[in-house]
Amino acid sequence: MRTAATVGALALATLVLAPSGVHAASSGEGSLTSSTGVSAAVGDPAPTPAPTPTPTPTPTSAPTSEPAPQGTVIDTVAYGSHSRQRMDVWYQPDDLRRPGVFLIHGGWWSSGDKKYMTEISRSYAELGYTVFNINYRLSGDASWPAQRVDAFDAIATARRHSALWSFNPNNYVVIGFSAGGHLATAVGTYKTGGLPGLKGVVGISPVVSPLTAYIEGAESADPDKRRLRTAAIRLAGGCGPSGKCARIWQSMEVPEHASRGDAPILSVHAENEFVPPVHSTQLQARLRQVGVQMTVLTEPGIDHSAPLYRLPGVAEKVQTWVAEKLL
Repeated sequence: MRTAATVGALALATLVLAPSGVHAASSGEGSLTSSTGVSAAVGDPAPTPAPTPTPTPTPTSAPTSEPAPQGTVIDTVAYGSHSRQRMDVWYQPDDLRRPGVFLIHGGWWSSGDKKYMTEISRSYAELGYTVFNINYRLSGDASWPAQRVDAFDAIATARRHSALWSFNPNNYVVIGFSAGGHLATAVGTYKTGGLPGLKGVVGISPVVSPLTAYIEGAESADPDKRRLRTAAIRLAGGCGPSGKCARIWQSMEVPEHASRGDAPILSVHAENEFVPPVHSTQLQARLRQVGVQMTVLTEPGIDHSAPLYRLPGVAEKVQTWVAEKLL
């Protein structure tokens, strides 16, 4: 079994990572060289390359004050130079190679933080997965496609250094909530053939179609729909889906990128929430045309994102689906 000290020695030997090697009650952060490993698709705006971060430890608060599962180590590491390019890694320091779960928080693309995913991170760590709970640049930091680039960067970093975290880089899923569900489904449908090792994507109240949000929010009496419209405009850089921003909006629109070889998707919505099931049924129809499985589950009520996930039976359905994909 590798100890935290051994993990640190491996990191120094590679000159890539300076991990905390601490348990949940402690703190510490390391930095990783950032590289997406994925080029922009035709028609997408080219992302601006991030500078390579200096591999120097940076103090940080521990992800949680509650105990981690027995034997689990939590490292907070940087996958890029921006302060938002961080992820908490929950792992068992041994020589096994466990399936991975990447978690992407919501927050209108403009707010939110990985700390709100701590409870969910713990639940998947308890099930035996290596968990990567990621932050990403918000729309106030950079416009689209920076958020998708960050998701790719976090995944690429985890795969490149998989041995440090007892992670099987060819067996993982991505789970996103609300705006994070948009990023998760965007990752799952990016480029023909899919990402190496990606076995499935889960969206909880995913904003699959920012264009639908833009249209629905124009005259809606629902303040959340109006707010989501404004948030989508901000994500696009401050302009609507016509004229000079048409390409940006096309890039943001997940159903436009459905293709053969995409990862299977599970999507969960409440029937009457402000991100309605039609977001996901649009994508489901496009994926069906290219032979990719997508399941859309609906629950009664108006709960959205994490409150929806916490409804009786919902987390269990998601966990069962994930387990079937990560055999």
